[in-house]
Amino acid sequence: MFIDDATSELMHLRMVESESTFAYMDAMAAYIEAHGKPVALYSDKHGVFRNNTASANGDGMTHFGRALEKLNIDIICAHSPQAKGRVERANGTLQDRLVKAMRLEGISTIAEANAFLPGYMARYNQRFAKAPFDSRDVHRPLALHEDLKAAMVWREQRTVTRALTLHYNKMLIILDPTEVSRPLVGKRVDVCEYPDGGLEIRYGVDVLPYRVFDKIRQVNQAAIVENKHLDAALAMAKLIQEQLPPRRRNLNEPSRRSQGAHMFSDPQPPAGEPIKRKRGRPPLPRLTPIDAVRRQLESM
Repeated sequence: MFIDDATSELMHLRMVESESTFAYMDAMAAYIEAHGKPVALYSDKHGVFRNNTASANGDGMTHFGRALEKLNIDIICAHSPQAKGRVERANGTLQDRLVKAMRLEGISTIAEANAFLPGYMARYNQRFAKAPFDSRDVHRPLALHEDLKAAMVWREQRTVTRALTLHYNKMLIILDPTEVSRPLVGKRVDVCEYPDGGLEIRYGVDVLPYRVFDKIRQVNQAAIVENKHLDAALAMAKLIQEQLPPRRRNLNEPSRRSQGAHMFSDPQPPAGEPIKRKRGRPPLPRLTPIDAVRRQLESM
């Protein structure tokens, strides 16, 4: 949620799966499209806003902070929850009233909640928001050179190998051999991952074409499943097995059971000569499963 610190007005309200960098990027992009760019964000010291383990080697900024810097938006981190009292009081109100309002509407999914929130936010602001001391709106529009989508991105740098490849997130990315990518051997390129799942390889203003080879193994280690989740695990295993193609052994060649003991056939003794028996106990005849069960029942 985003709240105006001058009026206690809810500016943006949204339900998400988790409090992640991409969730904040989506929320910030929606906020800027609706209201414009704020001067600054006043937040807590969450890892999305502030790199609490920053070293002297890098710039010490998070991916979200770097995105806001491109848009000329500052981040100010509060030292305690009491310092940002308006948003904490609003959270306390929403955790009480909003949950009950959604329960009365029969809302049980995130999609239903997000469809319900705009109307609820208007009623909340009508009741709790206050008039500002100064009525001027200090939100700024996007400049002509600012690209909102290109700014809200998870950006990391990788080195291009001699084979025109690079590694990112357990994937081997193979660059297409073009006039732009061939001279990039040994140089650093930007891997840009967008909140919608898109992936771009950039060098300056150039977007490089590529192919992806997923290095995650298809055969997984045996999972540890509790007894109460066993039915769901078996159903998932059955569904995966039905979607996999049938496995073949040795390119449909005959199995070892149908082959002889060795590559040369056994020599046949001349006619009239006795057959020499091998020493030791004669081999027992192989029984079918039905004969084995019948013999076991007779011996009881």
